[in-house]
Amino acid sequence: MASTEGFAAVFYSEPSVLGLLANVISAFLVCLQNFSSAQSNIQPEGVENILAGVHLILIGGLSQLLAGLLTFRKYDHLGGTAFLAFAGLWSSYGATHIISETYFLPGNVTVNPSNVSALLSLNPACFSTRDGAVAGLVAYIFISFILSFCSATVNYIMPFVFGAITLTLVFEAVGLFAQWALVVSGVLELAIVLFGLYGAIALLFKGITQRYVLPGFGNPLFNVLLLGSASRSSSKNVKEEKKNTKYAEPMALGNLCDFISSFIFSFYCFGYMCNFYVGAVWVSINSIGHILSSYYGYLRGDVYYTTKSGVHSLFWLVMSWEEFILTVFIQSKNVQLSRAGMVGAWFFLATACVILLMSFNRDVLEVVHNSLFVLLTVSTIQQIPIRGTYIFWGVACSIYTATSLYATFASLVNSVAEKALIPIGVQVMSSSKLQKALMSIKSCLSKSEKSPNLTPSDAPNALFYICNGLAAFSALQGSLNDPIRQHLSIPTVLIPGAIFQLYVCRLQVQRGRRFGSVLPFCYAAVWATWTWLRFAGNLLNIDPGNDGGFTAGAAAFLVVNVFLIILASYSNLVLLCLTAVMEVLIVCFLLFTLESLPVPLEIVMLTIFSILCIYGATASLANCIFGKELILMGPSLLRAETAIKEALSSPPCISPSSHRTSGLRIIAEKLNAGGVCGVPTDTVYALAASCKHPEAIEKIYKIKDRPQEKPICIFISNVDQLRAAAPPFSPLLWEFMENVYPGGIGCIVKKGEWLKMLGVGDGYDRVGTKDSIMIRVPDQTVTVHLIDMTGPLAITSANPSGETDSTHHDMVISRLGHWLDGVLCDGQSNEVVASTVVNCTKIDEGSITILREGCVPAAKVMQIFEKVKNQTV
Repeated sequence: MASTEGFAAVFYSEPSVLGLLANVISAFLVCLQNFSSAQSNIQPEGVENILAGVHLILIGGLSQLLAGLLTFRKYDHLGGTAFLAFAGLWSSYGATHIISETYFLPGNVTVNPSNVSALLSLNPACFSTRDGAVAGLVAYIFISFILSFCSATVNYIMPFVFGAITLTLVFEAVGLFAQWALVVSGVLELAIVLFGLYGAIALLFKGITQRYVLPGFGNPLFNVLLLGSASRSSSKNVKEEKKNTKYAEPMALGNLCDFISSFIFSFYCFGYMCNFYVGAVWVSINSIGHILSSYYGYLRGDVYYTTKSGVHSLFWLVMSWEEFILTVFIQSKNVQLSRAGMVGAWFFLATACVILLMSFNRDVLEVVHNSLFVLLTVSTIQQIPIRGTYIFWGVACSIYTATSLYATFASLVNSVAEKALIPIGVQVMSSSKLQKALMSIKSCLSKSEKSPNLTPSDAPNALFYICNGLAAFSALQGSLNDPIRQHLSIPTVLIPGAIFQLYVCRLQVQRGRRFGSVLPFCYAAVWATWTWLRFAGNLLNIDPGNDGGFTAGAAAFLVVNVFLIILASYSNLVLLCLTAVMEVLIVCFLLFTLESLPVPLEIVMLTIFSILCIYGATASLANCIFGKELILMGPSLLRAETAIKEALSSPPCISPSSHRTSGLRIIAEKLNAGGVCGVPTDTVYALAASCKHPEAIEKIYKIKDRPQEKPICIFISNVDQLRAAAPPFSPLLWEFMENVYPGGIGCIVKKGEWLKMLGVGDGYDRVGTKDSIMIRVPDQTVTVHLIDMTGPLAITSANPSGETDSTHHDMVISRLGHWLDGVLCDGQSNEVVASTVVNCTKIDEGSITILREGCVPAAKVMQIFEKVKNQTV
């Protein structure tokens, strides 16, 4: 529906080319370094090692990150996951090269004696980058092997590339201890270069010509359905969900990141790493993948995975940097006594239990995975008297590692196959039963049974509450004179309260919420300042008697928070209470700068703030997942007058609901009378005009300011309607249409007089071009019924020319409502991009051309075409 010159397939038709080239160049750099080391028996040092690390980060990391993001946008589950995973690999390996040249450890550092690894030795050789790199490389060996196996179900080039990467990592890990392995690794890296270059060239030709020129893609090594025989019985009762093709599924990426982080921590807890310098870097880079998994879950409208991946990213970041501070900077033997007073892990436990509760309406594997995460959070609680704390933590990490690896494999295969081939278990509890259980909490607090629907803009609220609650609970300090505890509290307060809350701001901005993004941004500033003075003050040599700037800042925060309290009163009671308690906390911070802080008051207020946050997170998550108020958040105390006026004022055009027959009739009457209306489709919202009224089609061009040379397509309700017009189509074209209709694929065919038999009428010269026209059958019940009432409709996207597509009826009304005769309201659109456009005018010559790649990937279209062509022949 957007023009073929718009956001087309030509722009990013094959991002896998970029991903493969990033792997090729990175492998070639490491190959040269390995051969040089093997020949001279001298390890790379100094500037050479640093430059190699920088190149690996820029090329293998950032370039491949871009490829992964674009591949996710193309609904490529395997490619998106693989490129983001290898972006983390090359970035981490590059960072290790840099650290090996810049890292030093103070000679007077004393490692925490409770750590098993500290019992090995305290000699300087223990503090090397080698052990941390081995843990990361071994973790990625498993991941690259799984990616290699899964890619064999898609094509037969990627398995060789990813397989060569797997073997390379094996010998890179061995090469850290034995020089001979570097030669073998270098040979395997040359294989990556050869296979990767061929794959990049093949995909580049495919992107240019829109067909497979070189062999290797389009046909898998084996059919993925062969993996499904063992799981038919186990997946029988799993809930079938509506397919979401907006973005590739991020579940495999999240499970993959869980595996890598827990694997590295297992190495550390069992004593194979003496410190966590390199481990913190690998886990932190890996956590970026977790954040991306959360973000793509959000873009797909999946609140559960948005929250789960976000919490897991927080957990691994906090734990890694806490261990980093413990093993690198802490210079005291009295660490365990200080750690015993840290209670942030309890909030992680509460959050993990909430996520576990919200997963009971999902499959067994998901519930087991969340249950083991609960066990993992328990193993980090310092107040539980367990001998060998790190051993317990290591065992929990090991079990979680194995489960995450299986979950990664299952989610990848099932995503590629688009059905449950690998056993994941049945649905533990029906959604209705879980809702009733949650409603029982509401019934205890209120007699009202009313459950109003929520808007999608509430989705990031759970992460907002979790970030603030974790920061507040971790900020609890029983004494102001424990510098070790203060230092260890820096990551547990700074990361969730300040750094991660900026990600929450991004989610709120994505939905266009003004107040929603202001609140987390202001509180991020509060927690950053809190950490700066309260926990890092002595590290930064801030004199308690000379912190007047912080006093003035606290006073400013008090004023700003008053406005936030007023704004929160327009939202709900929980948020209002939260902002009110934050006001008292800022007062405590002000008193601290004046050296007059009553510590018990601060402890009580931080505890209340944390309790409000865990309740708000639970309520927000439950209410957003099920789209109704299952857990009370409380009413707003104030109501904006502007909102009342907007509710009372009439929209610029009639806007009936698509759920009512009367609404369809109203829009149909407008279209039959020569009007232009906004209508929902199976992709994005569109402007529609009856083909019987050429002046209405001409009006569309004026409303959109659309160039006259850009043609408009037509929608029909079914293929039988097309057959009745008896167009001169070949059997191959008919069979292709039968396979792509109804759906998000539009076919461009040759124009003819048969269009008048189809019902196009007087609009014949105003639709399509002089010689061709695009026809589509939408996979949307409402749109099909409307076409049955009006006849073929001239269709184009409901947005001003050159701007983004409209994905909600409110966008259509606000942007174009004053020029339209009506908008059929159907809520959020099924997709965020328009349909895929296929030129079929030369289909009888054995080829089709993808003019625009939309919601249906080009690879899938070509797969359908090849299948149909083979059957027809």
